[in-house]
Amino acid sequence: MKKSVKITAGAAAAAALGATIVRAASLKDDAREVAPLPEEHIVLERYKRNLSDAIKIKTISSRDHSKVDWSQFDAFHAFLEARYPLFHKTLSKEVVSKASLMYFWQGSDPSLDPIAMLAHQDVVPITPGTEQDWSYDPFGGVEAEGYIWGRGALDMKNHLIAVMESIEALLEDGYQPQRSVYVLLGHNEETMEHQESGAAYMCRTLAERGVHLEAVLDEGGANLPVSVPGLIDVDIVGVGIAEKGQVDYEISVRGKGGHSSQPPKHTALGQLANVIRDLENHQYKASITPLFEDLFVRAAKKAKLPVKLLVSNLPVLKPVLARALTTIPPAACMVRTTTAVTMAQGSPAPNVLPQKATVNANFRMMPGESVADVERHIRKVVRNKDIEIKLIKGKEPSKISTTDSKAFKAIEDISAATDKKNVVVPYLVMGGTDSYLYEPICENIYRYSPFKLTPKLLTATHGTNEKIPVDCMADAVIFFKRYIKEMTK
Repeated sequence: MKKSVKITAGAAAAAALGATIVRAASLKDDAREVAPLPEEHIVLERYKRNLSDAIKIKTISSRDHSKVDWSQFDAFHAFLEARYPLFHKTLSKEVVSKASLMYFWQGSDPSLDPIAMLAHQDVVPITPGTEQDWSYDPFGGVEAEGYIWGRGALDMKNHLIAVMESIEALLEDGYQPQRSVYVLLGHNEETMEHQESGAAYMCRTLAERGVHLEAVLDEGGANLPVSVPGLIDVDIVGVGIAEKGQVDYEISVRGKGGHSSQPPKHTALGQLANVIRDLENHQYKASITPLFEDLFVRAAKKAKLPVKLLVSNLPVLKPVLARALTTIPPAACMVRTTTAVTMAQGSPAPNVLPQKATVNANFRMMPGESVADVERHIRKVVRNKDIEIKLIKGKEPSKISTTDSKAFKAIEDISAATDKKNVVVPYLVMGGTDSYLYEPICENIYRYSPFKLTPKLLTATHGTNEKIPVDCMADAVIFFKRYIKEMTK
């Protein structure tokens, strides 16, 4: 009897292993065969020169509009007009809100819904005191060491100028689109003013005119090389099909106040410390979402057998993988709503007990969560039920765009035809863009900047020594040309 049990168990294990190998083998690269694409006419030196000069124009946005130098935006508009004459001769132009630009390229078939190419003109300021940490002038647009350096080189004058270059080159080629094209350039994306942003005004303007967009393409993803010898060697083309929501809540605790020489057991600030501890000790539960699973499966199809074996068992390994990812902050943000305590305030003087102590808690919500859900979470996990909660600002998570649209398939086909190492994967954008504001007039919203970058380079976005590799710039213009032609034929 015992021998029979052992044989049965062994047979079951063998069968399970066999099934796993079969599932792994089924993860074949199913990329469609795409014919090689013709060479594209671009003027790389013009792109480099124009990006460099664009960086020199200090289009810095601020939530306090009185602190914005609007003459810099006027200068940027004049710069675009001077550098892209065919673009401005062919496309109509409107200034919307304070300084956003809405261009329209009329297609030959007005019955087709237009596409929209998004970018923003504004950049974030240089953090005071860090100016000397830059290798080159942050607003110098210097080309050196194989890079163009400066604020906006990655976020996102590189993208904006590449779009302008691609359309100027298409016009030089004599190209006439069948489907119309909008180029929508916001002026205050970095301040995330949401419904008061230039993007929101442009969307409302289009909606009032009865415009429905076939697809929107904005910043968000990039082309990231992933190489582990013997396991995987691919270039991940990350296309954001959704983005997290975000909300800031101010949480306050009140105390009696008075002189610091006669303190209570816990001041308001001391009580607030327990609030912070409760928030940080009760993080949101992590889960492997269908979107994240799709990312893994698509990447595994171009990987070696060990990776395929792991991914083929993903349904069983999801709980373990989710827990493991929570130990790595850059990965944890992809599998759960995040909690970050960012600012605190107490007494106005060192010898005064605080009558009110506050903390700002920033949450980035997964699709399916809401601003209201976050407040309920705070009240549930914080033991002190006398806290005061105030909503500072927030936006809901975006909708999730399909991977079965003309636009997504165009990105797949162009990427596959460009390089067989490319694998297009959908992913969740951790930060925010203003593309979600176009949801009332578009279902297919994608976030992808076609620049080949390393994770280390991406960390310089909004930071010191922001720079773009010169050797990835030509491919970006070529991608935009091909994408526009594919979407407008």
